Amino acid sequence: MRIAVHGKEFNRESAPFISRIFEILARNNAELTVSSKFSQYLKKPLIKSEFQIYHSGAELTNIQLFLSIGGDGTLLESITHIGKSEIPVLGINTGRLGFLATISKEETEKALQNLFEGAYTLDKRAVLKLETDKDIFGSLNFGLNDFTVMKKDSSAMITIHTYIDGEFLNSYWADGIIVSTPTGSTGYSLSCGGPLIFPRSGNFVITPVSPHNLTVRPIVVADSSEITFQVEGRSKHFLVSLDSRMSSVSSSIKLKVKKADFKVHLVQLESNQYFKTLRQKLNWGLDIRN
Repeated sequence: MRIAVHGKEFNRESAPFISRIFEILARNNAELTVSSKFSQYLKKPLIKSEFQIYHSGAELTNIQLFLSIGGDGTLLESITHIGKSEIPVLGINTGRLGFLATISKEETEKALQNLFEGAYTLDKRAVLKLETDKDIFGSLNFGLNDFTVMKKDSSAMITIHTYIDGEFLNSYWADGIIVSTPTGSTGYSLSCGGPLIFPRSGNFVITPVSPHNLTVRPIVVADSSEITFQVEGRSKHFLVSLDSRMSSVSSSIKLKVKKADFKVHLVQLESNQYFKTLRQKLNWGLDIRN
């Protein structure tokens, strides 16, 4: 199996675990290609197996699986490497919460064995795409989790005029606004009062950040919708982000968010189902009577 690997810098305590992952991959005759960033930390004798190095996602040809070693942030970064290729990605969690990178250290050996035996399914997650009249993020104009518009500093709030398929929705007087995919509904949107959205529901959720009007609430819309924004405020610039990528832009820019024409394929093992992850990671539905 041809596998690409990306990860974050690890400490001395995590080194034996990283080494063990590569031992398992070598034992199963995996052909490895490692990101140039991660390869800097894989020095011998820690990693004994051979691997090639890739410098950009364009070099990931004929790859059958992408392995992300780190937390959710590492997995989101890995998706920028994969892009539109829809290479299946498995996240091994060396961080804390690990809502996307669901495989714990204790589960890793069994999970990798299931992987090589083909005992897994693919969970196909919707991706949102940002279109603008000025280039902001280049070819990385997509996000698995969310898109946000935020005020740039601690000054007055901004006003975000929002339209759905050209029809006026609302003018949000707020610190910002979030457009979240179902995958991202458990992230920033949730912390701002947004709902949990089942991954296959076919929706986006629009969630205001610290709105100045108590009647404003998050709204769920079809992911076939095109959502456009016009932003104004005392400052002539504001911030936009896609997942962890952020840029300062002028208030004159035109913004449109819609569903991308590709999906992210997350490897789903039998032991790590969505509702189980909700209960374990978020304590969702926790009740002493259960």
